[in-house]
Amino acid sequence: MGLLFPAEQPQESRRIWTVGALVAEIRGHVERTYPDSWVEGEISNLRSAASGHLYFTLKDEHGQLPVVLFRRQATLLRFRPAAALHVLARGRISIYEERGQLQLIAETLEPVGAGSLQLAFEQLKQKLQQEGLFEASRKRALPPFPRCIGIVTSPSGAVIYDFLNITGRRHAGLDVLLYPATVQGEQAAAEIVSGIHHFNRAMNVDAIVIARGGGSAEDLAAFNTELLARAIAGSAIPVVSAVGHETDFTIADFVADLRVPTPSAAAELLTAMQHGVEERIDALQLRLLRACRYKVALAERRFADVSPEATIARIRNRLDRAQQRVDEQQFRLVGSWQELLHAKATALQRLHGRVMQQSSFRALRSRAELCVTATQRLHRAMQRLLLTAQRAVEALSNGLLLQSPSHRCHRLRQTVDHLGLRSTRAIVTGVERSRATRNALEGRLNALSPLAVLDRGYSLTFTPEGQLVRESSAVIKGEILKTRLARGTVTSTVVHTEDEI
Repeated sequence: MGLLFPAEQPQESRRIWTVGALVAEIRGHVERTYPDSWVEGEISNLRSAASGHLYFTLKDEHGQLPVVLFRRQATLLRFRPAAALHVLARGRISIYEERGQLQLIAETLEPVGAGSLQLAFEQLKQKLQQEGLFEASRKRALPPFPRCIGIVTSPSGAVIYDFLNITGRRHAGLDVLLYPATVQGEQAAAEIVSGIHHFNRAMNVDAIVIARGGGSAEDLAAFNTELLARAIAGSAIPVVSAVGHETDFTIADFVADLRVPTPSAAAELLTAMQHGVEERIDALQLRLLRACRYKVALAERRFADVSPEATIARIRNRLDRAQQRVDEQQFRLVGSWQELLHAKATALQRLHGRVMQQSSFRALRSRAELCVTATQRLHRAMQRLLLTAQRAVEALSNGLLLQSPSHRCHRLRQTVDHLGLRSTRAIVTGVERSRATRNALEGRLNALSPLAVLDRGYSLTFTPEGQLVRESSAVIKGEILKTRLARGTVTSTVVHTEDEI
């Protein structure tokens, strides 16, 4: 019995996909089918990569879709995506091959409900407020009397002309420096920041004004940037924000040291103190003029009631009493001056006597007298010595004549003659030496004597205290001086002094 096998069925041809190829095929199909899609949902699982890309999930009650927003598109957003924010995303549907995950590659995001500009404004306002940039304690007061104001605005707009017109009318001495900048568009914020930095580097203004007229939210977008807000907060010079109209508020208004509704209001506020001072001066001048007129009217009325004769008599009485007081003061002054002069003269004479007693002239004269006395004593001593020698010679001669032969007498006589000659020479030499010493002392005495200097035409001037005057600054005008001449003294009064040039 044989075995029966079923007839073999022919195998159908099948295509086997790799995972990567299948995912790539599906991705291509999805991207071709959904190249431009708008998806609405709530943001969750928001993550920001170091590269600047944003990753989050859009979800609603029925599903969720991963979304990637690359850095180039993220920098163009006018608001900052946040968790639980309801947005409308536009982009292309794709598949991330490594995980086989469906995702939306977003090109742009728009908040649902509030506009993107308003949302960005609220987010930046909240962030800066938390950092304390809106605190009143960090804001500085404007200078009350500014000398120079820096303004950052468009040079072609009406703002600068209105500002200059008001400041020139209210404070003609105020200088205004303009930093030209665009106040609308993508480059506006950077140019305004550059103007603030320029004035802070130059430090040539007392306050900075950033000004622009009114406009829509898009027109004022440059004043709602974080870059400008931090530049205002970091300025060392007070900043005034004069942007838009009274109902417009920007981030720059909250950060600035002072916010004014219009540029014209900024000009009026910066010149308010100076203008107030000028108005106050005008008011005081008017009051002074009125008071003067009133006083003149009262004086005229009183003058009309008083007779000229009585007025002249009162004036004469006052003049007589004043003249009497002057005479009394003059008498007292003369008496006091004479007493003072007498006291000073007495003191001067007493001091002069003491000075003369202790002066070098008296010392030199005493030494000269001592020299004369010594010379006289030397002469007397030499005479006594000579007399003694002569007597000895005579005694010796008498003795020799009586006791010795003639040849011994002759020799002794020669000896005596020799001794006499030597004694005579010694006496002459001593006298000449004494005379030379005396002449030298007399020459030194004359050279050092103040009287010798006085004989040559010089003089010595002393203060009332007896001090020698060596320079003009040692005396004062009106002081009495005493001058010693070669013969006699002169008393004088200082009229004028002049220092040597």
